[in-house]
Amino acid sequence: MSRALLRNGLWLGFFVLILWAWWVMYTMSRDMGVDWIGRPGPMAEAMRAMDPRMDMYMPMAEFGPLFVMWAIMMAAMMLPTLVPTLRSYEDLIQSANGTRLGWVGVLLGYFVVWAGFAALITGVQLALLFGGVIDMLGIAKSPLFAAGLLIAVGAFQFTRAKEVCHGVCHAPMTYFLGHWRTGFSGGLRMGLGLGAFCVGCCWGFMALGFVGGVMSLLWMGLATLFMVLEKLPQIGHVLTRPLGFALIAGGLGLLIYPIAYGG
Repeated sequence: MSRALLRNGLWLGFFVLILWAWWVMYTMSRDMGVDWIGRPGPMAEAMRAMDPRMDMYMPMAEFGPLFVMWAIMMAAMMLPTLVPTLRSYEDLIQSANGTRLGWVGVLLGYFVVWAGFAALITGVQLALLFGGVIDMLGIAKSPLFAAGLLIAVGAFQFTRAKEVCHGVCHAPMTYFLGHWRTGFSGGLRMGLGLGAFCVGCCWGFMALGFVGGVMSLLWMGLATLFMVLEKLPQIGHVLTRPLGFALIAGGLGLLIYPIAYGG
């Protein structure tokens, strides 16, 4: 197999995986009776009213099915943000001793970390569900909780932790040069490190799913867009703080006009 054919095949598989993940999320939201904006239909409204302690099988109240949903969501939302990182590693295949197996290792390590985060946020969602904070669709029951989450995530945009994590995500080449490892195992190790910084940078966007509902394709699309823009070389640093101001303003607006929450 020629190098060009292998390269094209890997990139094709990468983008097919992203499209498949988005299709699965669309299918799941449709099957639950939720439209692309996140508005629940009659079936979804009935699901929202269910008590998670009822003696019946409810996937959104079970760790296994909920974790699978979040893991697929991580693939749909986070893999597009990895393109600059994979392109940076690809440049090092020519100038250093990187390999296609190392490229795969970076991708796998990155996703392993996000799958771990999927397990964590699954536990958080179940705790919020059984605690009566969110409903079966992952939508906050109280505008105060939703507003507080918006303000907290917005405030995080101004923290040192955000600055450090975003700095790594924004300049993956610098990370590679400082942590360079060869082969598949080296790529996997670097992917795990990059994934950890990425979680530190973007966890808040995932948590915002509890504001409008984790099955909302509109929220997924906007969050993905903002995370991709934050990692672009030319404009990434410019967007971080304005986005923080926008989230805080949205939270304050929800505190002032809570009647608008929930439609």
